[in-house]
Amino acid sequence: MNKAETPKKTFVITGAAGGLGWAITECLTRKFTAEFALVDSAVNTLRQREAQLKARGIRVRVFVVDLSNSKALEALIQLLRGAYSRVDLLVNNAGITHRSPSVQTTSEVLRRVMDVNYYAPVGLAQGLFTELKAASGCVVNISSMAGWMPVLGRAGYCAAKSALHQYFETFREEVRRERVKVLMVYPSFLATTIEENALAGDGGLAKHQRSTIGTVRSAEWMANQIVAALEKGRERWFPKDVSLVGAFLYRLAPTTFLKQMRRSFPLEMSAASES
Repeated sequence: MNKAETPKKTFVITGAAGGLGWAITECLTRKFTAEFALVDSAVNTLRQREAQLKARGIRVRVFVVDLSNSKALEALIQLLRGAYSRVDLLVNNAGITHRSPSVQTTSEVLRRVMDVNYYAPVGLAQGLFTELKAASGCVVNISSMAGWMPVLGRAGYCAAKSALHQYFETFREEVRRERVKVLMVYPSFLATTIEENALAGDGGLAKHQRSTIGTVRSAEWMANQIVAALEKGRERWFPKDVSLVGAFLYRLAPTTFLKQMRRSFPLEMSAASES
C-alpha cells in the first residue's frame, strides 16, 4: 500500500492483540473512522483481530513485533513511516511487568521491562514524530500509578513507568508548539493479560498471584475512560480510587505509606523474606 491510498486518519496501537489494547481498539472503532495499525508479538491472536476488523469493513494492517528488540522496533518504525504519511493517534499500550523482589530479579528481566515499557514508547514517538506533526496527532501512553509510588515486588516496573512519566511530561511541553498532543494515562489495578504474563525474577512466569488494593477494573471500563479523556482533549487521566489517595499519602507521609504497603502486599513481602 502506498501513501496515496492512506485514509484520512491513521491509528497505531501497540499491544493490540488482547487485554486493554484490544479494548481500546474496539472502543475507537465505534467512535472514529480510521485505518488501524495493530502491533503485537502474539501472532495468532493478532491475525484473528485483523480478520475480525476486516469482517466489519474496517481498514487494518497488523505488525508482528517484539518491542523488547531494538532492531525490530526500528524496523517497525520504518515500515510505519513507509505506509503512512500521517499518524493521528499513537497508543503506546504494550507493557510487561514482573512480580519479584528486586534482589531476586535478573538484569535481563529488568532490561526487558524497561525496553517494552519505556524505550519502545519513546522510540515510536520520536520515530513517528514527523507523521504525528503532519496530523496534529496525539500520543497516548498507558503508564501506571506505579510510576508515582513504590509497589512492592515491582521495582523494575515502577522504574520504567516513572521514566515514562518524566519523559513524556517533558516531551509534551517541548512539542506543544508543533501541535502534537500527549495524553498520559495512570491506571490502578486492571484485569488484563499483563498480569497473567507477569515475569518472575528469573524470566519465567511469576508463580504467586498479585496483591491488589481497591477495585480491579475491566479492560473495557478503562478503554472507555481513555477514549473519553481523548475526546475531551485531556492531558492526564488519574483513577478516582484508593490508589490516588495512596500517591498523595506517599508524598506527604512516605513512612506511613510504606508501612501500609507492607501490610497490603503480604505475598511480595513473603517472597522477599525468602531471598
